[in-house]
Formats: sequence, structure tokens, C-alpha cells
Amino acid sequence: MMMIRCLFTLAVQAGLLVAFSGCDRHEPKIVFRSPDGRTLTAKDLQGATGTFRYEIVGSQDLSPEAQQLHEQAREAGSAGDLSKALALLQQASSLAPQWPYPVYDQAYTCLLMKDADNARKWYQKTVEMSPRGFFTALTALDTLNREHEGTLPQGTYLAFLSLEWTDDAEKRAKIARELTHRVPEFAPAWQQLSSLVEDDTEKLALLKKGLAARPDAETKGMLEINKALILDRQGDHEGAVRLLGQLALDPQSTFATEHMAKVTLAEFLKNR
Repeated sequence: MMMIRCLFTLAVQAGLLVAFSGCDRHEPKIVFRSPDGRTLTAKDLQGATGTFRYEIVGSQDLSPEAQQLHEQAREAGSAGDLSKALALLQQASSLAPQWPYPVYDQAYTCLLMKDADNARKWYQKTVEMSPRGFFTALTALDTLNREHEGTLPQGTYLAFLSLEWTDDAEKRAKIARELTHRVPEFAPAWQQLSSLVEDDTEKLALLKKGLAARPDAETKGMLEINKALILDRQGDHEGAVRLLGQLALDPQSTFATEHMAKVTLAEFLKNR
């Protein structure tokens, strides 16, 4: 089964990087201070990798049988036996009711079987089990819900997945550009297209279009992180740090957004 996998200014004032908190050289270096007083320190950024292991969510005390059934389901899906994969995933989920992974894979399998209603149902359950994101569940659920409501054309999400199944960058850019023309209100396509162009002016324009297209939480975070990178390259270091700091500290940020914001800030700090 093909699975989608799915990363300065030294001044003491809110939202800007500061050299030290107070005068004590032993106090932690503050990277960002939010208007409400929350801080992000250099220590908080140590070891930031920009990745999050979704598979560990809810995986405490998993039985070997549940893990084995899940792996067998993935093998069946990879071999094209989607019905068998779905049955095995349901068994795995019944043995590990707190583990979102087999539920997420049920959603994806239903999607491949062109069963959009059940795909929506299982993506919804995945998000309920892991509200801050689980691989592409947030984007999938938002898109499928909008397809169901009629605010996006049917098949938009499957068309978007074709980007993940295409290795050639030129073909990916062509698919993304066609999707933005056909469905301009679909933010993930703008986000993908922005990642495939080189010119920062064009990239920033694409990111703005994505942010204006009612992005889901996951897509919004990635759009804003990429916007921060461009702001930094254009010399607006304070604006970039402020945006990334807000994303890293926002409890509503997805797992991916928080971790990517932190690793980007860590890179800024290292290269300052």
C-alpha cells in the first residue's frame, strides 16, 4: 500500500530574538517572546529535527498481534489486495483502539477503493484520536468534507495525491499548476506549487494565494513556515522570527508545524 508521509535581531522586545533574558549570563537564551509572555529558548530548540513520529501516537502498550496485523495489512495493500488490507486493519484497530495508525490506513484504503464516504469517516476518527495531526489526515479530511459539501469538485483530493505518486519534479509542477487553475480555492495545491518554483517573488505570491484559500491547519502551517523563510531571505529577519515563534508556541499548531517551526528557528540561530 502506498502510504503518504508524509521540516536576527538582538533586541529585548516581544516577538524578537533576544540575546539573554536579563543580565545573568547563565539564564537561558531567549529566541522568541510572545506578547502574552511565553518564551521559546535556545534550549527548547536543541535537537529539533523538523520531524514527528506519528506512528508513536497512541502506541503505548501495543500488543504484538496488533502490530503484526497492521504490518500484514500494509503488505496486502502494497500487493493491491485492498479488501484484505481493510479487513486486517479493522482487526488491528479492534486490538489497539487508542492507536490512530490502523484507522488512518483504513481511511486511505477506502480512498483508494473510491469509497469517499467511509474515507471521510475514518479520517474524521483519526483526527479525533490525534487532533494535532496524523500524517495527512487533517488535509484529507478538510478536502473530503469540502468535496462532500460541494465547495470543492469531487475527486480533488485524489487528484492532489497524484502529486505524491509522481517523482519527476517537472511533472509534479505541471500537475500542481493545472490543479491551481482548475481548483483555485484549494490551498494544498498552491502550497505544493510554491515548493516547486525557484523565484522567491513568484513563490511568495503563490504562498499568499494559498493562505487566502481557506487552508486546513496543516497546510496553513506549512505555508506560513515557507513564508517565513522567504521573509528571512529578503532581509526581514524580525518578521520571520516572529512568525516562526508564534507557530512554535501556538497550542493550536499541528505537530508538523510546531516541529518545522522549531527546526527553522534553530537553523536561523545557528547561522546568525
